[in-house]
Amino acid sequence: MHKEQVKDIIDNMPENSSFEDLQYTIFVQSKIQGGLQAVENGDIVSQDEVEKRIEKWLKE
Repeated sequence: MHKEQVKDIIDNMPENSSFEDLQYTIFVQSKIQGGLQAVENGDIVSQDEVEKRIEKWLKE
């Protein structure tokens, strides 16, 4: 996450937001960005593959 993105988050938060609110918002936004980047890179697992893996794990 870049400095400008953090500034935008701060600017859009309510005036009475706490530091913990800011930390949580930054954390969530960074996780969302990471997930979107993973999708763009093709680093994903299909629903069918997830179901197959779970079935295999449950049998072990």
